[in-house]
Amino acid sequence: MYRNLWIALALVAAAANAPGQERRSRIDVDHYVINAEINENTQTLAAKVAVRFVPLEDNVTAATFELNNALNVSRVVDDGGRQIPASRSQQDFTVRLNFDQPLAKGKPVTATFDYDGRLAGNEDSPVYGIKFAAIHNDYAYLMYPARWFPISGYTTDRYSAEMNITVAAGNKVVASGLETSRSNGDKIIYSFRFDEQSFPGSLAVVRGEPTKVSSSGVMTTLFFRGGEQSMANVYGQETGKIMTYFTAMFGLPPYANLTLVESESGAPNGYSAPGVIFLSPRAIGREVGIKLMANQISRQWWQVLLSPATRNHLWLTNGFAAYSELLYAEHVNGPGALETQFRDMAVEALTIDNVPIIQSSRLEDYSPELWALTGSKGAAVLNMLRFVLGDAKFFESVKEYVKNHAWKSVTSEDFRKAAESVSQQNLGYFFIEWIESSGAPEFKMDYTIFRTQKGFRVMGKVAQDLDTFRMPVELKIETEGNPEEKRVEVVGTSSEFSVDTFGKPKTVIIDPNTRLLRYSNAMRVAVSIRRGEQFAEISEFGEALKEYQKALETQKNSSLAHYRIAEVFFLQNNYQSAANEFREVLNGDLEPKWTEVWSHINLGKVFDITGQRERAVNEYQLAQRTRDNTQGAQDEVAKYIKKPYERQRSADALDEK
Repeated sequence: MYRNLWIALALVAAAANAPGQERRSRIDVDHYVINAEINENTQTLAAKVAVRFVPLEDNVTAATFELNNALNVSRVVDDGGRQIPASRSQQDFTVRLNFDQPLAKGKPVTATFDYDGRLAGNEDSPVYGIKFAAIHNDYAYLMYPARWFPISGYTTDRYSAEMNITVAAGNKVVASGLETSRSNGDKIIYSFRFDEQSFPGSLAVVRGEPTKVSSSGVMTTLFFRGGEQSMANVYGQETGKIMTYFTAMFGLPPYANLTLVESESGAPNGYSAPGVIFLSPRAIGREVGIKLMANQISRQWWQVLLSPATRNHLWLTNGFAAYSELLYAEHVNGPGALETQFRDMAVEALTIDNVPIIQSSRLEDYSPELWALTGSKGAAVLNMLRFVLGDAKFFESVKEYVKNHAWKSVTSEDFRKAAESVSQQNLGYFFIEWIESSGAPEFKMDYTIFRTQKGFRVMGKVAQDLDTFRMPVELKIETEGNPEEKRVEVVGTSSEFSVDTFGKPKTVIIDPNTRLLRYSNAMRVAVSIRRGEQFAEISEFGEALKEYQKALETQKNSSLAHYRIAEVFFLQNNYQSAANEFREVLNGDLEPKWTEVWSHINLGKVFDITGQRERAVNEYQLAQRTRDNTQGAQDEVAKYIKKPYERQRSADALDEK
């Protein structure tokens, strides 16, 4: 997802040492008029785009816009048709306009760009490794992150737009806004008018009739192709349910009905534009991806209806979208589903714990670090705020926040004020702790049990290592009778508590419902393993092994840590070390449970590779006896019992032969 890990880590380090400020644009883009023709046969785009913007400062002599490197600018002119000198930077996908005279602050300026180019989908994307634009013979998609039109203030500068898109007859254009169309010989011009300030400009070119599905009062139009067409109806049904639930939770959406469009492999799993959601074939799959759909549909509120004023406030988009996943899981499957998903998000959030949320602008777009900080930690912050305020005040705050800032840019301060207004609480401490600061607490507890005339009293103190920390913390006292619960206000590094119980106390549990973002031994293990997985995903195996070893230093019998180490050794053809680690998995805590069946399968593979068929079959049979079919384990077992596993040759080895 990003060029090199060291680049990402350098960005993280820079963020950790830099103040939470980002350079603001000196202009405010107000409106676009986009005239473009898409030629599917040549896979080309030709466009004339008028950009109206307002200088925000005196003496502005230059303006910089981002534009896809595959698009060649032939000229840029001002209102009077005079050419504006322009220079390109391929490194950062920008076009810089240089004006002869300083622009007047507050006075609108229009610059018209003429450009063209080929977008076949294999060009260097502005977001490395992800395709946001491609023109094919039978379909096309151009999403906002592709910078297929000149952009200033990416994801932060809201604008209105008029688009006139010309395509060959037989095609249809799907985009945001009020649609009209007219024929022009053997071509059709589709026009879209979007008057609100948001992020219109993403479009798709499709063929054939769509699937239309009415569900829960919502009409969803779906343009799925090939094998994914069979999934259109179930996706339409679920879209209606999710839209209805979120409307009740957040207020009226910008669009009552949605259009879902299939993109292609290599495109993002999901991308949400005003009224239009793009889904990749992999994301569509063979069953509805509830988490992805909840995330993307919620962005009609958190990305379309309101959006962060600067990229330091990206958590207001990504965090709310990620938390919407949890809310919908809770709605469908109950509170336990939220708690389970929250644990996973908390692990992800703590993989980057040295950068405050308010410094997110320094992280690379679409990088795992950015999602961990703004998405997972943002969701954790919202879950904790819900705990602090209570459900009624929290959801009322969210609705007030949306209603007061619809079609506007927002900051963390705007959300804080909405929550304070509804709850009548001063929440400055909370936002300083979780938005402006980094780190997370690790709780320790000492307590003594006393007998009283009416029962028992538990007296003790909760300690943690963050000096400025202040949060309510839930305690659960397990007794011989009914458990007792108490909320303790933990302020500073140590806070005392006292709880009276009728039954004899057996144990005291901190944060029994997993509401807080915090460290524990189990969490440190999970975080180290997740960091290792991130390194392994980009083949940084040495760094991955270091993280897995950290996990084992905390918990020596972690089966998952041993399993991940074994995977690395297996990929490196170090079969003896891999076998040793798979054995350690089986001697460990066997958490998660699937590590048992897959360790037996992989040991069988090792023995097949090393010519020990009898031992291999024995491992496959042991795997069979577990009856665990996680990720098709039993199908794998059946296959290798019949036929030995063969060592996979690398692409390099194949090329050599």
